[in-house]
Amino acid sequence: MTVYPNVKLNLGLRVLGKRPDGYHDLETLFIPYDGFRDELEIVPAPEFSIEIGGPCYRGWDPAEDLTARAWRLLRDECGIAPVRISLTKNSPVGAGLGGGSADGAFALRALNDIFSLGLDDAALAGFASRLGSDCPFFIYNRPMLATGRGEILEPFELDLSAFRIEVAIPEGVAVSTKEAYAGVIPSEAKESISTILARPVETWPGCLVNDFERSVFPGHPEIAALKEDFYRRGALYAAMSGSGSAVFALFPAIA
Repeated sequence: MTVYPNVKLNLGLRVLGKRPDGYHDLETLFIPYDGFRDELEIVPAPEFSIEIGGPCYRGWDPAEDLTARAWRLLRDECGIAPVRISLTKNSPVGAGLGGGSADGAFALRALNDIFSLGLDDAALAGFASRLGSDCPFFIYNRPMLATGRGEILEPFELDLSAFRIEVAIPEGVAVSTKEAYAGVIPSEAKESISTILARPVETWPGCLVNDFERSVFPGHPEIAALKEDFYRRGALYAAMSGSGSAVFALFPAIA
């Protein structure tokens, strides 16, 4: 079975405070974005193996990839047989787009189908939350308001069909999650993200914020410059996605 994991964008990202477990409470809206897709092939095999390549592979241990961890999780919990995993990384790494999380979630969905486990989305999302905070979103893969550490999801109706989305990533710049959280300042926003999103896109700048921009931009002015350039080019809204380094913008759709 071959699947094509997409990435995500964050419309607003509020860091509400640090939790006793070391994670942070967040509020964000995840939306799927198809501008980058990995290629993930999973087939039954006599013994487990995994191979990773592609233009965005950076040499991490394949055995620790989220796709391998997804297989081990379902092996231990559901008794599935070995598989051969082949992953081609086309989505940028360290860009705040959740490509690795998508791979893990898509692997869970593929394994569920291959072995006819009969797990529904809620059950798969529960397994996905054990892989990473962003992973459950990709089980549903539609606009979802996320709270907690990002794993508590609520469907959110949002129509962006009147807009064109562009994504830019500064060459050679990657932001680690550890780096981003090290300097983040908890949000002081008075309005919830859902309240702001209910208003026209033209009103979002200055209201719909990503709290990581305040901690990431000073050390990576290239990222801030991309956001400024989007606005100079006529974007209605622009922001960093996740903890960076990708920046996205909404433009009026071309008729």
